[in-house]
Amino acid sequence: MENVVLVIHLILALCLIGAVLLQRSEGGGLGIGGGGGGAVSSRAAATAMGKLTWGFAIAFICTSIALTIMAAQNSATSSVLDRITDTQITEPVSEGTLPAGEDLLPPTSGETPLVPRAD
Repeated sequence: MENVVLVIHLILALCLIGAVLLQRSEGGGLGIGGGGGGAVSSRAAATAMGKLTWGFAIAFICTSIALTIMAAQNSATSSVLDRITDTQITEPVSEGTLPAGEDLLPPTSGETPLVPRAD
């Protein structure tokens, strides 16, 4: 279910981006944009593209809230720290030994890094 909502969320994000980019610039914010000819009003006319953008925005916010609720329910049983401690190595490595699978020579001086052993 979470994957379905996530896919819908991503599609809505792309549609919202497209709808915003396709709209005509009404300007005013920075003094740039399409000409205003005629009477200047404080409220722009509600176009079909504007209504579509609002619809995409509302649906995007709803899917965002739904994904947040789903993530909170999934993480309520355990914390991130619990998952980290479960995957850590339980055997301490004693000083002077290397973990299993590591075949390295000790450094020859204090500044030289470890190098792989040539067999």
